[in-house]
Amino acid sequence: MDPDLERLIRLQQIDTFTETARRRVADHPNLIAALDTRLESARAGLATAKEAAERGQAARRSIEKDLAAVQSRLAKYKDQLMEVKTNKEYQAMQKEIEVAQKEVGRLEDRLLEQMLANDDLAAAVKAADARLKDDQKAVEEERARLEKETASLEEELRRKAAARVEVASQLPADLLASYETIARNRRGQALAEARAGLCTACHVRLRPQVFNEVLANNTIHQCDSCQRILYFAGDTPSDAGAGASR
Repeated sequence: MDPDLERLIRLQQIDTFTETARRRVADHPNLIAALDTRLESARAGLATAKEAAERGQAARRSIEKDLAAVQSRLAKYKDQLMEVKTNKEYQAMQKEIEVAQKEVGRLEDRLLEQMLANDDLAAAVKAADARLKDDQKAVEEERARLEKETASLEEELRRKAAARVEVASQLPADLLASYETIARNRRGQALAEARAGLCTACHVRLRPQVFNEVLANNTIHQCDSCQRILYFAGDTPSDAGAGASR
């Protein structure tokens, strides 16, 4: 392989890795923010569940208070029933007792319903608390992983920067300038693999003579369409056939 072409391939590999790594590092704050949002959501879910449970307990206490008041009134009516002197008073008191008994039954039903609902609310609090603990553990682990990844990528970026300087220094100035210009115009991708008679970047068919020369990797060729520098990565049956037929 032509030494300059080999250096260009190495330079492209370095630049591709560098761009990907920089984007990954730059995205880490967003990933951390998403983790924080996840925790806040879990905390909010637990707070909401606790508030609902507290309202359920307050409702139970209110029903118990009303029930106690009606039961007290019922007991009072029963005591008064023993003191009535006329049949009319007796019937009136019996009616009051009947009304109070129905109210006691209604409130007892409401109390039972509320107690069952409170059991569900308590279970929801327990589940929300478990989710929060799970999320806290997962977030801590992911945050640690991201921090480790950031440190690793930043260290690798420093090594790649030094390697790029070394590789670039070995290229002819005009070829390096051409590479840089193409990279700027092609979103960082200055090289393209030639395969099956095509430029794999723009998918335009190469002239047969050009493709045959690219297969040898002994000279610098650019795609007539996208201007990227062409190279051949390795022999395949289709490429060998395409080269031989031309």
